[in-house]
Amino acid sequence: MTIRRFGLIGCGAIADFHMKSLREIDCARLVCVSSRNENSAKEAGEREGADWVTDYKELLARPDIDIVCVTTSSGSHGAIGAEVLKAGKHLLMEKPIAMTVEEAETLLRLAEENGRLLSVISPRRFEESLQLAKRAVTEGRIGKLLLIEAQTPFFRNQAYYDSADWRGTIAEDGGALMNQGIHQIDLLLWLGGPVRSVCGRIATQTHRMEAEDIGAAIVNFENGAMGTIMASTSIRPGFPASIKIFGEEGTIIIVGDAITYWMVPGMEADVRQDDVRAGGASNPLGISHENHKRQIADVIEAVSYDRAPYVTGQDGLNAVKLIHAIYHSSASAMDM
Repeated sequence: MTIRRFGLIGCGAIADFHMKSLREIDCARLVCVSSRNENSAKEAGEREGADWVTDYKELLARPDIDIVCVTTSSGSHGAIGAEVLKAGKHLLMEKPIAMTVEEAETLLRLAEENGRLLSVISPRRFEESLQLAKRAVTEGRIGKLLLIEAQTPFFRNQAYYDSADWRGTIAEDGGALMNQGIHQIDLLLWLGGPVRSVCGRIATQTHRMEAEDIGAAIVNFENGAMGTIMASTSIRPGFPASIKIFGEEGTIIIVGDAITYWMVPGMEADVRQDDVRAGGASNPLGISHENHKRQIADVIEAVSYDRAPYVTGQDGLNAVKLIHAIYHSSASAMDM
């Protein structure tokens, strides 16, 4: 397969997951990194054997870069992503695709107009347990889909939100739904399909921050099934995210990355009760880079064979749309 050359914009903590992944993919080369912080850019570039710049527009002007990973703070995704696509580069965006529906829709339009691939990091889709669950649902093994529960009972202390002035802000970071819960919300949509209606509530209960630290919602899918969402950064000490799938003929429960209950006619699975990984429940960096690597490898293959990536820009837009629908529902709630 042709070697694909990458640029990376943003050298914060999440960028390490991308850089580790690129090191381990034979047909990937990290050519240049960018950060507003000169020390961060220099350290990352020298460690990875890549060029480094403090102005990402210099990176975008390079003709030897095919694909750009954007790993900056969430509030910058819309503006930087637009410049990546206008520069004629394929775009792999960290979640969320953008902070607003309008920005996300602009990115999809620019990708189409420029003939570029757009994918949004959704690493949980690449976990073996969830791949098996998706297959069971798609093949109708659990019968009529009844209910999907998506829970993100995480914990972040106040120091986490105080560590940067953008953390916990609505415009730049988002709250428990947009930041932490979006992974499970993406899975809910991936498994359940399009949503017809939603009723949601948000609150800020235990932190000094602008955005929500707890949110909950009930959704109705177009296929008639229901779904529930809960995301929080106030649940001590923090518990693994979970997905529970209930069908007329079977049930699947996944906690962290482990299948803890599996009743699917005609399909076997490895059920684990004890070895359940926390998956970022109390430490946002307490996850493996392996699923990032699988997604980056998929993006390379999609570019090489001119096909859609496994996770598309539309998928990223759908998650942001649902979160904003929950915000709207909460804001319009009537008191009893």
